[in-house]
Amino acid sequence: MLDEERVRADTPGCMSGSVFLDSAGSSLPPRVVLDTAIDHLRREAEIGGYRAANERLNDLAAVKTAIGRLINATPASIALSDSATRSWADFFYSIPLAAGDRILVSEADYASNAIAALQRARATGATVEKIPSDGTGQIDLDALSKLVDERVKLVSVLHAPTNGGLVNPAAEATRIAHSVGALVLLDACQSTGQLPIDVAELDVDALSTTGRKWLRGPRGTGFLYVRPELAASIEPSRLDLHSASWVGADDYRLAPDASRFEFWECDVAGRLGLGAAVQYLLDLGPENVYDAISARAEYLRKALPEIPGVTVRDIGIRHSGIVSFTVDGVEGIAVRDQLAAQDITVTVSHASSTLLDMTGRGLSSVVRASPHCFVSFEELDRFVAAVAQL
Repeated sequence: MLDEERVRADTPGCMSGSVFLDSAGSSLPPRVVLDTAIDHLRREAEIGGYRAANERLNDLAAVKTAIGRLINATPASIALSDSATRSWADFFYSIPLAAGDRILVSEADYASNAIAALQRARATGATVEKIPSDGTGQIDLDALSKLVDERVKLVSVLHAPTNGGLVNPAAEATRIAHSVGALVLLDACQSTGQLPIDVAELDVDALSTTGRKWLRGPRGTGFLYVRPELAASIEPSRLDLHSASWVGADDYRLAPDASRFEFWECDVAGRLGLGAAVQYLLDLGPENVYDAISARAEYLRKALPEIPGVTVRDIGIRHSGIVSFTVDGVEGIAVRDQLAAQDITVTVSHASSTLLDMTGRGLSSVVRASPHCFVSFEELDRFVAAVAQL
């Protein structure tokens, strides 16, 4: 069982008296993350960034080791980055595309992914096509089976979308994509840190995620997992003297593993903070954290519909820690702002972020509550009571 008192004591933000329900946006870090990042910045101020980084080479290597333990991957298959978007794009823009090739995107896919796909389609003559959803709202696996053929080069699977509690059947979709030789890029931005992630079981070719959400790491951090065989054979669209070596006047050699997707310059303090966040999760026991997040989200899914005029908008069969809802007659931004006036933090997800899904459901926006394991049930009750007053 999760030691909830310890978790709250370890989280400085819990001492403020506010109710924080935006871990799907940028979560509250535990103290060890804060101390790790700040201590390194202070050390940089004392001796300079290069020397300070050299002192922490083993700790920097341990960041990938910890991530590997969390997602069941080798450290060599992980590239550290500054965001989930950067990770996703670095892999996506490295996939060769030509006229007639097909890119498939999830109906709940995120705007950044869709925009990148459309841009490359315009440049190469490829096409971007939507994977239909079934009656529950998740990826329609039967429709996907009929949609794929040898012209499909990449399938973008959104594991858990930004605008609600849906969890897509990623492993099943991957098996279908692989049956025709297509690559699968899994956007795990909203799932890593709150749902079990095992890249061997999922069998995806690449996975992107961020540090600032459910992992509770610093902003400006993230990572990319690339299947080892692929990491050693695919060439990123951009290189520097870290991702490759200059071995001759007209020649270079790529790094032998996923580090070919990294650049030399980085936020060392941020990466150390990310490592501290992942290690903190491992120390707590990931399953304990996942269960605590799920229990809080389900508590809200039961409580909110009991309020007249409030509709929970989550779809799918399996649910994440994101709870989306609307209030009749009150715009999402007004709900957010009125709750903020009572020191309750939620956020609003607009249709522009998940255009295909939201437009299809006739929604312009939803309010998003995303409680992490450090949120108490008393705080959830305070939130529900505040919504009822709207």
